[in-house]
Amino acid sequence: MTWMSAVEIAEKVRSGSLRAMDVTEQTIAEIAARNPLLNAFTLVTAERARREAARVDRLREEGEDPGCLAGVPFAVKNLFDIKGEVTLAGSKINRDLPPAQQDAILIQRLTAAGAILVGALNMGEYAYDFTGENLHYGASRNPHDPQRMSGGSSGGSGAAVAGGLVPIALGSDTNGSIRVPASLCGIFGFKPTYGRLSRAGTFPFCSSLDHVGPLARSAKDLALAYDVMQGHDDVDPGLSPRPVEPTGSLSAELDPSLRIATLGGYFAKQGTAASQQALQRVAEVLKITQELELPEVAEARAAAYVITNAESSALHLPNLRQRAADYDPDVRDRMLAGALLPAVAYLQAQRVRARFQRQVAEIFRRFDVLLAPATPMTAPAIGQKTMALDGEEMLVRPHLGLYTQPFSFIGLPVVTVPVQLPDSLPIGVQIIAAPWQEAKALHVARVLEARGFRNAIPQS
Repeated sequence: MTWMSAVEIAEKVRSGSLRAMDVTEQTIAEIAARNPLLNAFTLVTAERARREAARVDRLREEGEDPGCLAGVPFAVKNLFDIKGEVTLAGSKINRDLPPAQQDAILIQRLTAAGAILVGALNMGEYAYDFTGENLHYGASRNPHDPQRMSGGSSGGSGAAVAGGLVPIALGSDTNGSIRVPASLCGIFGFKPTYGRLSRAGTFPFCSSLDHVGPLARSAKDLALAYDVMQGHDDVDPGLSPRPVEPTGSLSAELDPSLRIATLGGYFAKQGTAASQQALQRVAEVLKITQELELPEVAEARAAAYVITNAESSALHLPNLRQRAADYDPDVRDRMLAGALLPAVAYLQAQRVRARFQRQVAEIFRRFDVLLAPATPMTAPAIGQKTMALDGEEMLVRPHLGLYTQPFSFIGLPVVTVPVQLPDSLPIGVQIIAAPWQEAKALHVARVLEARGFRNAIPQS
């Protein structure tokens, strides 16, 4: 069962050929055996999982529908509230908070559909990270090479899915924190449009940029979880009032009407050979020959950093004043820098954001889907501080999100698809669609999956 998809597990549990309790017990055993190496989990909710599995099996035995995710194990980045547990958000400071009074909205929706919560996952402190390294809880490790990074800040989510511990995990993505681990760990990751999924019951990082979404081992699993998690709530002020728009059945045959282009310029100059080869492979399989450049991408990324620094520092200012020594110094120093930013810099960054959004909207009048690398390189070694990109030595921690930040900056829906190159660690390619066009990005991901772009299974 280790490498079964969520779709396969749910089908077997609903048909009665597999018990949810058996899936749960094997999952708990796998976590106990393999998490000491991967360091993906910070909490295992074994007793809760057993109660939920018993409920799913009872419903099926009584002839009731146990839900479209019946018996599917899942875990969540530890910034999601879990009833009765402290929401760590990867920090030392949050240990002093009281336990959550209820589950985050997305956990509620997944469990209502029959999914089984098995625990909380390691992450970068307060989500300010691209590496998966955490000073307080240790680095989450890449299943393909435990000496390498899982990516961040949803590093535990990437490691848990890629390592075969759960078929679905939830993460958050402010500047790339779902897509970077998906790329480095060789799995699928999905950041829906800003405002599509509720963030109620999650610890915030940067409110105007924060997204939540799933990581999984297949495009179909992403779509299934995404459909279940859609819906209105009265808590998240950033949630759009748009109605639920299910993706439905994803065709594995490419819609011939889709207008697709690859992104060059900025997205070609700063990466390694692996990032460019991955993009070329996807373009070749889809027979895409059109290439274009986005305007002012570097400026957009710089503005995203300003907004991230300013908003996160405002949230953390009381703790920065009173408990500065309890932060990871790298995280603390970036937040302190944000606290010193003049208001004019924040306002100018928002002007850049609005202009970039208009410019990209014009491009989506001509194209439905854009393709770009997800990370500039495959997984660096844990502890690695710099990387060589386009002949320039750059810091790893802030620059693994080179290719992801411009799209979260304006809230676009993006799916990351894994690419396995010969004699290489996996790396991802982003499928980017216009706002609210999640189904198009997921469709292209499903087409690629059907043509051999699947999660890479670790050799050991």
